[in-house]
Amino acid sequence: MANSHDSIHSRAAIAGHPLHPMLIHFPVAALIGLLPVDLAHIWTLDDFWWRAGLWLAGVGALGGWVASIFGLIDLLSVREIRQKITAWCHAILAVMMLSLASLNWLLRFQNEGDNMHLWALYLSAITAALISLAAYLGGRLVYEHAVGVDLDKI
Repeated sequence: MANSHDSIHSRAAIAGHPLHPMLIHFPVAALIGLLPVDLAHIWTLDDFWWRAGLWLAGVGALGGWVASIFGLIDLLSVREIRQKITAWCHAILAVMMLSLASLNWLLRFQNEGDNMHLWALYLSAITAALISLAAYLGGRLVYEHAVGVDLDKI
């Protein structure tokens, strides 16, 4: 839990509301949703699921990179965030996850499902696991370190 009155304010914010946590939900949902879509494709071999996966991978990767810009602004411009090991671990996991998500999209885009469905599933599963770890650390930043929380309004 955060200390009494030491919230850490975001520099990448609109009206005091941090942009990174606002923007990350949709890409996370797309990349987590990719795992059952890949399983559906392998189960049914229906090309619909491959196309849905292509879109989810693209939206998830692109949206994640956009959201990460605002997280990076906070990481580099707010000294109190930069001093948190949790913030650096969160950022490193997020870059690893977004790199795999981008590779997943690129493989789907270039191969149209030709013997790539197991690789796509593998990348989707690793991405989902990394999202879980990064989300846990992001939650710790908010709930334990009060990053982006206005404690005066609580």
